[in-house]
Amino acid sequence: MSDAHERNLELQQQWYGEPLGARFRRLLDRLALSQAQLAGVLGLSAPMLSQLMSGQRAKISNPAVLSRVLQLEAMVGEPGWDATPAAERERRLDEVRAAKQTTLTLDPGREGPQEATDPVAIVQSLLRDLASASELEGAAQLLDKAYPELAEALRVLGAGRTQEARAYYARLTGRR
Repeated sequence: MSDAHERNLELQQQWYGEPLGARFRRLLDRLALSQAQLAGVLGLSAPMLSQLMSGQRAKISNPAVLSRVLQLEAMVGEPGWDATPAAERERRLDEVRAAKQTTLTLDPGREGPQEATDPVAIVQSLLRDLASASELEGAAQLLDKAYPELAEALRVLGAGRTQEARAYYARLTGRR
């Protein structure tokens, strides 16, 4: 391995927590996709994905691509992902493929996640880091009688689909 490859892999470790090849291989395995198919979902060319995986390139320069990587990682980490029907998996992949908003960016000059720009993604990420969908649903049931609005927020933002969460947020904030 050349010094440049080694340096790129070290940078990936520093910026992304591990070399991108390991992250992408997990996604390939969990999604049962080819590299070309994964590249298409992410919005990369297949050669670019290969270069990132091998350490020929160090950085994902497009924040939307990084956002899609994080969305896919969250998706395959959901309880019950393995039992998700093929048609639903494809629909969810199409959702990620179409995603344009950046939910999280990493700045190689700074450590860790930077400011996220999508409030729905921020809340969903926070809630899903705290509890599973079934736990959030259970908490919502406990809150239903005394705090129905809060219960609905937990259900929609924590346990619901992103599209439903965006519609809910738009209703709350009066956005279209």
